[in-house]
Amino acid sequence: MSAGALEDRILDEALAHLRRYGARRTTVLSIAQALGVSHAALYRYFPSKAELFDAAMARALKPLEADLRAIVDAPDPAADKLERLVHAVHRAYRGLSVDDPELFELLSRAAVEGRGAGRKHRAKVQAAVQRVVEEGIGSSAFAVADARRGVAFVFDALHRFIHPVSVG
Repeated sequence: MSAGALEDRILDEALAHLRRYGARRTTVLSIAQALGVSHAALYRYFPSKAELFDAAMARALKPLEADLRAIVDAPDPAADKLERLVHAVHRAYRGLSVDDPELFELLSRAAVEGRGAGRKHRAKVQAAVQRVVEEGIGSSAFAVADARRGVAFVFDALHRFIHPVSVG
């Protein structure tokens, strides 16, 4: 089995355990046992439980991040992009909070603590919003005197729709 295939299997099993048992009751040993490998083999790919959980969460968030890139890169007007972007994030977070509450809790905690995959994901969401707002300012779709303050205002206004803690 190739290294990439084992890493994929590890992440699949980690996500399954996180969804089934939650972060507190999921152990590296239980994931290794389910895969039929030693826990040392897992530590070769992921040096800690936290890094394994971060990688699993990052994998679970990839479809949403791909959707955000597609929205931002679309030729639509900035106002339409912003609306679609907010709906996509909110819908994904609400779905995660209902369908995968254990994974959503892990994402929320990481977003609040500003660490790992949660921090990286929040940065991607913020960058997408910022890019759309700046595009709207550049095209005069959004009338803003100070671009930096305009972006900050949009972040503040959208907080309850695009921050995991506020959505859940």
